[in-house]
Amino acid sequence: MKHKQINYSKTHAKYLKKLKTEKIIIIFWQIVVIVGFLGLWELLSGTGAIDPFFFSSPSRIVQTIIELGRTGNLFIHMWTSLYETILGFLIATILGVLIAILLWWSERLRKVMEPYLIILNSLPKIALGPMIILWVGSGTGATIVMCVLICLVITIISMLNAFISCDNDKILLMKSMHANKFQILFKLILPNALSDFISVLKINVGMSWVGTIMGEYLSSKAGLGYLINYGSQMLQLDIVMASIVLLCILAGGMYFMVSPFEKKYKRS
Repeated sequence: MKHKQINYSKTHAKYLKKLKTEKIIIIFWQIVVIVGFLGLWELLSGTGAIDPFFFSSPSRIVQTIIELGRTGNLFIHMWTSLYETILGFLIATILGVLIAILLWWSERLRKVMEPYLIILNSLPKIALGPMIILWVGSGTGATIVMCVLICLVITIISMLNAFISCDNDKILLMKSMHANKFQILFKLILPNALSDFISVLKINVGMSWVGTIMGEYLSSKAGLGYLINYGSQMLQLDIVMASIVLLCILAGGMYFMVSPFEKKYKRS
């Protein structure tokens, strides 16, 4: 028994070492890809192979970010977009899950609302932009509403599918043990849908930024979307590229805040 235990430990240690090595290799190549891309971009821009006026360059982008930081505008625009995105993300996620629970609870209501959800999901949300401005006014309110609309229907559909895909035999087993609907929901349906919820969070991170930028394009005096729009109108593409880089950094930060939950609650 002792000999078997030692063999198992060595095999397990070897397996863990292999996983760690693979992770290091992946991180290494991720760094190589981004450094290589930025280096090639800088080289092509510096040699004139591509026009830096239209394509900018990493050095010019860094210079633009520093300049925006000196004027104090950078942090205002970043904070505005981040605030709108986080608020829209939270509202859409919480409201979407609650509506999905309601639709799961009432099969009749689910059948009534299902075609409308599909239609709303296929509707280009940008088409509602002028109406949103009339309803809630321009600025932050309109941007948050746009962000919520982008994420809400996707959250409802994804979570509802997760709820109704739960093993029916398990539900029947709980009913045979006289479990009520509340107990089935909290002890079976919600835990079963946890990994799907994490996936929804990851999707909503990206979609909420899409909604925020769309909203700021429509009507805003601050935010990264406003900077992108302003830079394109003034033909200052360094500002456009710098805003996109900052947008990627903020979106990446939100994603990395969510991704640890995926490993913790990953369905086996």
